[in-house]
Amino acid sequence: MVGKISLRNLGTFSSLKNPSFRLYFWGMGGMMAAMSMQLMVRSLLAYRLTGSAAILAGVVLAYSGPTLFVALFGGVIADRMQKKYVLSVGLVGSALVALGIALALTLGYLSAERAGSWWIMVVAGLLQGSIDGLILPTRQAIISEIVAKEEVMNAVSLANMEVNALRFLAPAVAGFLIDALGFQAIYYMMAGLDIMGMVFIAFMKRTSAIIIRGRGVLVDIKDGLQYIRRETVILFVLLFALVTVVLSMPYQMLLPIFTDDILKVGATGLGVLMSASGVGAVVSSLFLASLPNKKRGLMMLVSSLILGIALTGFSFSSSWPISLTIVVILGLGQSGRVTLASTLLQYYSEDGYRGRVMSIFMMEAGLSSFASFAAGLLTEAIGVQWAVGGFAIVLTFISVLMLLFVPRLRRLD
Repeated sequence: MVGKISLRNLGTFSSLKNPSFRLYFWGMGGMMAAMSMQLMVRSLLAYRLTGSAAILAGVVLAYSGPTLFVALFGGVIADRMQKKYVLSVGLVGSALVALGIALALTLGYLSAERAGSWWIMVVAGLLQGSIDGLILPTRQAIISEIVAKEEVMNAVSLANMEVNALRFLAPAVAGFLIDALGFQAIYYMMAGLDIMGMVFIAFMKRTSAIIIRGRGVLVDIKDGLQYIRRETVILFVLLFALVTVVLSMPYQMLLPIFTDDILKVGATGLGVLMSASGVGAVVSSLFLASLPNKKRGLMMLVSSLILGIALTGFSFSSSWPISLTIVVILGLGQSGRVTLASTLLQYYSEDGYRGRVMSIFMMEAGLSSFASFAAGLLTEAIGVQWAVGGFAIVLTFISVLMLLFVPRLRRLD
């Protein structure tokens, strides 16, 4: 007799039965709410202060450099130390950076009237990028220590669902508050959210980390890179994931230009647009959380293809309703490629190397910002639509090639 199909039978929320994962889930909620707001607010504030796409990209680049290079050390930290402590310290640091920007805005040190005051945002970006580079590998790698191996895809999907739900809510809240109260209110809120996240993480049990000792940090980094080179499945997934990031993520950093200059919908419209992307991403995460551990490589490639096609359409749209519809599909593709790549990397990595593997994966934040800087320069020359659209067309082409000619990725479970 065929059993009844229900959410309970599908096990969509099964990882939340784990007390440690619940604390992690709510702790990361505070952290990711602040990060979701910052993703929007940093770019919009830089553009409002200067009106320059190149400076906007430069401010983003200031964040990306440390994130990219410090992530390698963050991977070693994730394999050496208790991960809850790494997350707690990082959250306190993020709160202090947000509070510093809030005070600079409140006191008038950071404003459009003070020419060149955007350097404060550059310094804050350098600090925040360093913090994120150190803790983001831990944020990913700790999941495999909290839940059983067969639950990793479910836990990663639920964690990404949370991120995407916050992308739905946080930017909209930020947009409304910017228009109503100004940028400083958002930065005070971000500081509070980071502290809230730290409190939840503090109540987690210590994880059963594989702690490596007796070698230097550089030796551990080299050992991790050699492991990745030996394990071709991990290498292929990482390369494809990072190429996808470079070609797809610049649109998020350049969204203020689309909303201010092309769609003409302002800060509120920017928040709504980012929230619409979150709707599609939440749907994708819930769907993946309900699936068995099958055909994950194929789904990752298809997600990137959907992302490329949708991003091409968005780039050349000048209609608010059409753009709003397309970003929902963008959210589906983006969430799918992140969840599936992260799951495959954690599933196929050995315990003693997982932090360093995930540190390479989390370098996507830095790589995307370098790509955003290049796209910002291209925007000055050829316009934002052709800059972002050109990247999207290349992503679509590469995704098709990978689907057709790289069966090793396509057949991964």
